[in-house]
Amino acid sequence: MRESARTEQEPRQRVLAALDADPGLTLGAEWADFGARFDRHFPDLERLFRSLYGGREDWLDQLAALVVECAKSWRVRPAELKSLDARRETEPDWYQSREMLGGVCYVDRYAGSLAGLRDRIPYFRELGLTYLHVMPLFLAPEPNSDGGYAVSSYRDVDPKLGTMAELREIASELRENGISLVVDFIFNHTSDEHAWAQRAAAGDPEFEDYYWIFPDRTMPDAYERTVREIFPDNHPGSFVQLADGRWVWATFHTFQWDLNYSNPAVFRAMAAEMLFLANQGVEILRMDAVAFIWKQLGTACESLPEAHELLRAFNAVCRLAAPSLLFKSEAIVHPDEVVQYIDPAECQLSYNPLEMALTWEALATRDASLLAQALKRRHNLPDGTAWVNYVRSHDDIGWTFADEEAAELGINGYDHRRFLNSFYVNRFPGSFARGVAFQDNPRTGDCRISGTTASLCGLESGSPDAIRRVLLAHSIAISTGGIPLIYLGDEVGQLNDYSYADEPGHEQDSRWVHRPRYPAERYADRDDPGTPAGAIFAGLTAMLAVRAKTPAFAGNRLIDFETNNPHVLGYQRPADDGAVLALANFADSPEHVDATTLSGLEGDAVDLLTQETVRIADGLTVPPQEFRWLAVRPA
Repeated sequence: MRESARTEQEPRQRVLAALDADPGLTLGAEWADFGARFDRHFPDLERLFRSLYGGREDWLDQLAALVVECAKSWRVRPAELKSLDARRETEPDWYQSREMLGGVCYVDRYAGSLAGLRDRIPYFRELGLTYLHVMPLFLAPEPNSDGGYAVSSYRDVDPKLGTMAELREIASELRENGISLVVDFIFNHTSDEHAWAQRAAAGDPEFEDYYWIFPDRTMPDAYERTVREIFPDNHPGSFVQLADGRWVWATFHTFQWDLNYSNPAVFRAMAAEMLFLANQGVEILRMDAVAFIWKQLGTACESLPEAHELLRAFNAVCRLAAPSLLFKSEAIVHPDEVVQYIDPAECQLSYNPLEMALTWEALATRDASLLAQALKRRHNLPDGTAWVNYVRSHDDIGWTFADEEAAELGINGYDHRRFLNSFYVNRFPGSFARGVAFQDNPRTGDCRISGTTASLCGLESGSPDAIRRVLLAHSIAISTGGIPLIYLGDEVGQLNDYSYADEPGHEQDSRWVHRPRYPAERYADRDDPGTPAGAIFAGLTAMLAVRAKTPAFAGNRLIDFETNNPHVLGYQRPADDGAVLALANFADSPEHVDATTLSGLEGDAVDLLTQETVRIADGLTVPPQEFRWLAVRPA
């Protein structure tokens, strides 16, 4: 055999030998299924693992152990999940459906417990959810847990919420009701109370290598020359000192220790946690803080090439042992970097932070130019992927647009962000918004924005246009393509909850203002269109019903449409027999799209929300803060 061929065969042979030799692994008839996927996906896993860890003498042993763990995970994967795997293989674009609708909530605040969440399933069906993202519900430090993003165990649910067995049962019940369970995979860091961190703190050499721990400030100082501070109010720099004088990397909060992925044992350990969650019935993992997972001296330690290789390697692990599991990226970085994580082999789904931020920007400025530019340049994605579009999330709103693109429109990025921050925290004359600053720096004007959709749109301040703004913002997320995601409670107009400051562990984090508890009175009003809750609920459900029965709203594809009016956003969703033309007026006044602009279309269109024929040959006027979805044909 040629030397090159022998070298190529060695990893495969070593791994197969490890599978045969493991006394706890008896796949039997199931080997055919696992073996077919092994043949298909092992070359990718081997290539990625070699690229990340090939410089280590033990890399091949680590790879063999990883595949053995995958096989063991597959052996115990429940039959109903293996059935799901097979079904999804025949319909790989299932998440591109026009009927997809996501909801997100904190279990404790929305339902009290997992038992309470189960009681909400009939309402989820009423709303039409097909995707439920429950915010981190794992064991975490008390009272400070960064909203659950400091995980002390990936295999234990917070006892106040329930048990992992309950989560597994709810995942199954959701699936029976056509709803996929989504949870966060916080894989950049653990809490300092995690068993691994506790053993590292105690000086166990094996677990010291799970984290970035240094005896003095020499290496931390070297890294911090090029690494930015994320939460300077929490701690300056990126390291915190331990009681024994050592220093540990903590990008976000002092109690969140970054994992050291240059150690393949860490990759194996986190892959095992990931597969454990997949076997509980989780169908989508939100990959938290993906940009930060690889560190390299002399760089910003964000969005390095190895971060992408790690995600692809985790994906290859899934294809072996949990083939229907999908990843959703959370990368709140420059728009050029966000899209780099979106790939069928990396993250099949991604939050769309640019569309979210620029929707709020357009509401404040009454000008849709930046949003239109973003949709034209940055919306369309590779096949096999989809955006998750949202008006707001559990997190703060940051202004993630590209300064160089804003400059093309005559906008100074620094000044514009200061204006937007001022506007949304009611420091700008005439603002309708009632947001709260997060990480506020009065000296520089820099901050990010907290607030529920209704409070930011003016419902709290009594603005007569508030409900129209809420619906306008959601119309963008629902119609641009991808999976629309609603922060549950926003569909009935929940307001800011300022009592967060009285809750232990929350008082220093203004983001809790937009994580209110279940707004029971507003849900009780949802069927009364004479109430704000009812008007918002009726408007949203009408949009969702239209989306579900309109083929053009499936998938992601979007074609920009220049309205020649800066206040009116336009875009088309193409269909076999024409297109849906969406027009959204962000102004406080009626705005006209002239006949010349619409002259490439037939003179009559159908308003999908009213089913009325609309004459557009002479142009179309859109009322203030309203939108139109028009079925059109080329002239």
